[in-house]
Amino acid sequence: MAEESDLEKTEPASPRKLQQAREEGDVPRSRELATCTLLLSAGAALWFTGGNIIRQINALLASGLAFDREMAFDMNLLISHTAPRIVDLLIACAPAALVLMVVALATPMLIGGWLVSAKALQPKFSRMNPIKGLGNMVSKRAGVELLKAVGKAVLVGWIAWMVIRFELDAVMALSVEPLKSGTEHLGQLMLVSFLFIASGLILIAAIDAPYQMWAHAKKLMMSRQDVKQEAKETDGNPEIKAKIRQQQREIARRRMMSEVPTADVVVTNPTHYAVALKYAENGMRAPKVVAKGADEVAAKIREIAAENNVVLLEAPPLARALYRHTDLGDEIPEGLYIAVAEVLAYVFQLRAYGKHGGKRPVEPHDLDVPPQMDPLNPAAQDADARDMK
Repeated sequence: MAEESDLEKTEPASPRKLQQAREEGDVPRSRELATCTLLLSAGAALWFTGGNIIRQINALLASGLAFDREMAFDMNLLISHTAPRIVDLLIACAPAALVLMVVALATPMLIGGWLVSAKALQPKFSRMNPIKGLGNMVSKRAGVELLKAVGKAVLVGWIAWMVIRFELDAVMALSVEPLKSGTEHLGQLMLVSFLFIASGLILIAAIDAPYQMWAHAKKLMMSRQDVKQEAKETDGNPEIKAKIRQQQREIARRRMMSEVPTADVVVTNPTHYAVALKYAENGMRAPKVVAKGADEVAAKIREIAAENNVVLLEAPPLARALYRHTDLGDEIPEGLYIAVAEVLAYVFQLRAYGKHGGKRPVEPHDLDVPPQMDPLNPAAQDADARDMK
């Protein structure tokens, strides 16, 4: 049952899958919305510019029917006589054509947006499969398209019938009107009827556009297994990532261990913690932590320090405080300045003793470590409890 639930497509499409679908040319599109906007825009454009277009057509027809004998035998004269009228007609049609071009380019922005996909242009031989084609003919999508076509035909037919019934008297009266006024009246009736019939497509587009968006989203839905697989492909396999993190830790540990021989002192717990400190008077504002570790890592730090004659100092409170409040490369906190200064003074005195002899310096004890910085001190534990609250 759990495997079946993981395979059910219950999850919305991820941004990555939506992007992949878009790259393949798969975006929601509503042909009804495009048809509706283009028809209404064409009707509106003709409403405002139709009169000028008709006048230019009349002028072109009149010019084409009126010519002398010389034009009949000289094509150049005929072209020079007709060309200005054709140019005037094109200029008259330009506003309507511009409106249609703008609407055609803007309509895709309403649903799906502009899309240029090279993958969509590539041939797919699977589309030539006749069995799959027959399956598409009886699919759920084909049934929806059939219902849309029937609904559109019924709605447009009903609107057309109502318009004809309403304008029937005006249409019959055209037969007794003068030719010029009757022609203008007929053009107005045709344009008004066209706009009314095209307006009926608004209802179809208002239903089809949300449906196409819903159908597209449903088609791209993912199962939980798909989501998990995509997460693996995007973020990487968890096992591989764990191995990479382990390798990164090993590299960082080796790099840290290479810094231990350069340290001035290693402060120990003595067994649980080890923190290596380095200080250069010219290049550092305060001593820095070049290595730190606990348990096995601390033992390795102590071993490398002993092999390279780095001073080892047992100072449990200071070691715990440094381990708790610093990271690699950090300067020591201000609260530990006094304690670390005593340690470094001891280290420098020990070096001088090794070079020049004399009285051996006394190893420092009871270093001044603020109670709130020692993890084992009750004051520090109370502070941690308050921070957690």
